[in-house]
Amino acid sequence: MNVNIITLGKLKEEHYKKASAEYEKRLFAYCKLRIIELEPDKRGSLEAEALQISAKTPKSFRIALCAEGEKLTSERFAQKLLEAQSDLSFIIGSSTGMAESVKNSADLKLSLSDMTFPYQLARIMLLEQVYRAFSINNNGKYHK
Repeated sequence: MNVNIITLGKLKEEHYKKASAEYEKRLFAYCKLRIIELEPDKRGSLEAEALQISAKTPKSFRIALCAEGEKLTSERFAQKLLEAQSDLSFIIGSSTGMAESVKNSADLKLSLSDMTFPYQLARIMLLEQVYRAFSINNNGKYHK
């Protein structure tokens, strides 16, 4: 299975880079992971960012991370990934948010929490939850 993380912005701090590398390494056992880092629009145009996202999103089950998205337990998230029966593309917006057109074109809108997180931390949290979901779906020992 191919898993794409499409994100506006790059990881800057070393601790985020190390955490990302760790989960990328762990996920290698379950999927082909590709992280696509796009440049946020300098003017803050969400529609310009939407065009970038659309151009770089492979044909797949699209999951947009947004505040109004569905909140799922780890087990339910793992089940949703199984139900997708497709490659997966997770979309993380920039610090200015995400265009409504991107949210509306997603197959699933997902919220990690009612709290707000920096996009860099959201990326690490997403990687961890994707790894946890694959572990759950493959009867691994990680989720206990």
